Amino acid sequence: MTGDFPSTDVVGRHGPVGLLEGTELVGEFQGSGYRAPPQLVSRADAQLVRLPDLLYSVVKAFDAEAGSAAAGRDHLAAVARHVGRDAGAGLTVEQVGYLLDRKLAPLGVTTYSDGSAPEVAKPAPFLSLRFRVSVLSERATWALGGAFSILFRPAVLIAVLLAVAASELIVWVDLPVAAAVSSTLVSPSGILAVVALAVASTAFHEFGHASACRYGGVPPGTMGCGIYVVWPAFFTDITRTYRLDRAGRLRTDLGGVYFNGIFVFGLFAAYVFTGYEPLLVAILSVNLEIVQQLLPTLRFDGYYIVADLLGIPDLFKYIGPILARYVLRRPPDPRLRELKRWPQLVVTVWVLTIVPAMVVQLAYVAAQLPGLIRADYDAIGRLFDGGAGTSVLGVAAACVQALLLLLPVAGVLFILVQLLRAAARLVRPRVAAVFAAAPRRAIAGAAAVATLLAAGTALAWPRGPTGSAEANGPAPQAVAPPRPTSSAPSPVPPATPPPAPATSEAAPETTRLRGRDVEHRSSEPSRTSRPAAPRPAAPRPSPVERPSPAPDSPPPSPAPSSSSECVLGLRVLDLLC
Repeated sequence: MTGDFPSTDVVGRHGPVGLLEGTELVGEFQGSGYRAPPQLVSRADAQLVRLPDLLYSVVKAFDAEAGSAAAGRDHLAAVARHVGRDAGAGLTVEQVGYLLDRKLAPLGVTTYSDGSAPEVAKPAPFLSLRFRVSVLSERATWALGGAFSILFRPAVLIAVLLAVAASELIVWVDLPVAAAVSSTLVSPSGILAVVALAVASTAFHEFGHASACRYGGVPPGTMGCGIYVVWPAFFTDITRTYRLDRAGRLRTDLGGVYFNGIFVFGLFAAYVFTGYEPLLVAILSVNLEIVQQLLPTLRFDGYYIVADLLGIPDLFKYIGPILARYVLRRPPDPRLRELKRWPQLVVTVWVLTIVPAMVVQLAYVAAQLPGLIRADYDAIGRLFDGGAGTSVLGVAAACVQALLLLLPVAGVLFILVQLLRAAARLVRPRVAAVFAAAPRRAIAGAAAVATLLAAGTALAWPRGPTGSAEANGPAPQAVAPPRPTSSAPSPVPPATPPPAPATSEAAPETTRLRGRDVEHRSSEPSRTSRPAAPRPAAPRPSPVERPSPAPDSPPPSPAPSSSSECVLGLRVLDLLC
């Protein structure tokens, strides 16, 4: 065991030893769904790392000794003494270096013992936000959160919720929402106003998360924008809320939807004073956004609400272990044993409910995708034909509607590609294992195929009548029908079934596809269409000859599926995606 320890002569050779820049201690995960509450550390890329108590004590010691003048071996000795005082574990300098090189540095928390920085793989969680760009600094989000944090005081919160509920009731009972939708969709300025208000509502949604974080006593992180699947999205870094208890985290999760309700009340008040009908359509759009955010499927607020209720930061990483345990009947994964009983039960129900629902929805949308693409193509053509020669507002409205039509299609295609890549990563090791065992199985398979072919040939070989050939005369010969010139079967069956051939045909050859580079290739599914009806054949003068099937006519083009051209209706498709 001593030989596994790094040499103390190389400590600090390539730079200072310690925590990587941006590493932040979060602390014990309160309200955890794990049997042993983990200690959390936040990396520079906002990823959380769960550590056992000993490793967290080492990280805490490095954080405490960050400002000391000691370097090299003396620095590691100071860390070892700090760990001994804090955790009661007597570590040597070699053991501290071992924990750095084998445990903490590969996780992207610290440097190696020689001071070199590790190469941390860029995380790519399933369906996560990509291309993040920070727009507001932590100081700006702290100021914004403080400006709106008063809205989370109990008395103010109750009053605001009552006002929002009353405004929603009046909108859906007394106000002409349907007429407002009809009039807004034919007005370019109305369409642009609704889109602008929807974007403003989404940005105000993030203010709610930052304000709830500030009200809970922890500073919010940066705010910015990125791409979620294919949709532009705003984000707020609220990683520090893991320092709060379960109630504080849930308040932060619901803060965005709460601010959407406040935005609805503001739109309602503006409509009462102005009577501007696009404001009612904007209220409809914000309500659809609230419903979308509360879905527990993708990484929306509803997903994080479920995760914080259970005390499990990432639910998606348990999809594989749960499906393997309850669908494939494999032994339980060690990750499942780490969970408490009731969180494991709820996560299992979530996986076995959400995954089939997402598969069914995605399969339905994928089946309708060709018709949707054709309908979008026709709708976009009509939009630009109608917008040609009009005002600048008309052209801008047509471009915005075309973008809203294209984004759902792009989202479905992106999710399908992601799922195909995930399936390829799962299948590739199994295919490699099959081909690794192929040399042993090839001999047995070839022998079995040869035996079957020999037996089939012996059974199907034509036999003459009993007796000698000289006594019974020449054996009759069966005449086989002529083979078709094409190896592909004709889609139109002949009018009269031909007699069975007297000679047996060899079994078709099976071709295996190798699984290398699967994740870098996308296979387009083949389309099957019904063959055209056969043409009636003209009567032949001779009854011996049978009419040949008519040549294939081009298959009929499928009728495009009807789809509404209402742009706001496409938000419902976004929910399915």
